[in-house]
Amino acid sequence: MFFIYQIIISLILILSPLILIYRIFKNKEDKRRFKEKISIPTKIRSNGRLIWFHGASVGELISIIPLLKKYEKEKSIHQILVTSSTLSSSKVIKKFNFKKIIHQFYPIDHIIFVNKFLNYWRPSTAIFIDSEIWPCMFKKINDKNIPLLLLNARLTKKSINKWMKVKNFSKSIFNKISIAYPQNLETKLYLKKIGFNKIKNLGNLKFAENYDDKFLKLNEKLKLEFIKKKVWVASSTHYNEEIFCAKAHMALKKKFKNLLTIIIPRHIDRVGEIVSDLKKFNLNISLHSLKKTNLNNIDIYIVDTFGETKKFHKIAKSVFLGGSVVKRGGQNPLEAARFGSRIIHGPNTQNFTDIYKLLRSFNVSKKITTPEQLASSIIFKKNKKIGLKLRNIGKKVLKDTIKELDNQINNEFKKT
Repeated sequence: MFFIYQIIISLILILSPLILIYRIFKNKEDKRRFKEKISIPTKIRSNGRLIWFHGASVGELISIIPLLKKYEKEKSIHQILVTSSTLSSSKVIKKFNFKKIIHQFYPIDHIIFVNKFLNYWRPSTAIFIDSEIWPCMFKKINDKNIPLLLLNARLTKKSINKWMKVKNFSKSIFNKISIAYPQNLETKLYLKKIGFNKIKNLGNLKFAENYDDKFLKLNEKLKLEFIKKKVWVASSTHYNEEIFCAKAHMALKKKFKNLLTIIIPRHIDRVGEIVSDLKKFNLNISLHSLKKTNLNNIDIYIVDTFGETKKFHKIAKSVFLGGSVVKRGGQNPLEAARFGSRIIHGPNTQNFTDIYKLLRSFNVSKKITTPEQLASSIIFKKNKKIGLKLRNIGKKVLKDTIKELDNQINNEFKKT
């Protein structure tokens, strides 16, 4: 089965130049660094011990920022490699100006590129985040006796059904993992279903805080404008959800004349399309990138810059989480909830089932299905007590995770 998998990857490689050109044209690939995906490094591997973290995209990398800050200070670790697959995620690491942490794009899962990658970087420990399971990479990591940790592991019903169709192959791949730390009970059960039992519960790392105060500061004049208005945020919105939120805005504006709706699209390359759609409703729109500090008569404020979501979550009393009206499984609500915001979402939240279950138990989240329900669910008061509870949960998860990783990494260092 592994041989067949590699044949499929080889066939995809034939088309990969066309795919890369298309993605570069769409600004989804770095014009200079795309070659990292075929294991041509653009950074130098320094001497000494190197640990490697890999996460698919923005959410996964944000969840490990507290860990990166911690290990950045460890003298026994000489270099930290962070890989991911998306252009937006590469910008997350760049923002923090780490000294010994470098970012590279994750290589295509073909034996040639995987071997070249591992031979160059020679990690002492490999830590994969969330649902990143790569057959060729896992096999070669195992062949080189590199400990492989699956941190904050997540499997969904949809993904386990796919793995179960090739159960023997899947079991052989999952058993290359040294230990897995599931983020929820569902994942733990699915891991056991596939025949993997090297499991330890630490909790969901996404509960941990991952920001610095310096990244939360808004322009003072802009902040004063927000204070004057009734503000709510629609965060990580997908196609058509902006229209959904615009309709909610118009319904709510009948009650609050000084209403301001802040929309933060999941993909900022859609901003032109969003503006065009919303202008059909005769709404006045301002873009964050224009740096206007006079928002008189503005209805919709669109955040069209990268990496500033937290600033707006901090000021919002109510946050609608996108990807939940459309069938995307929802986006992570914890960041906004930690600030004490009320969380509003559509019916599709299966990506964060356990988290939403907890938020419902705290009575700080609400499911809606229409723009009118969204409008009536928006409040303008924070719940600071629940925000504190969530932060305390995060502190415990982070403490337990660091203790466990310290043991794993230090034990491996003792062998070398």
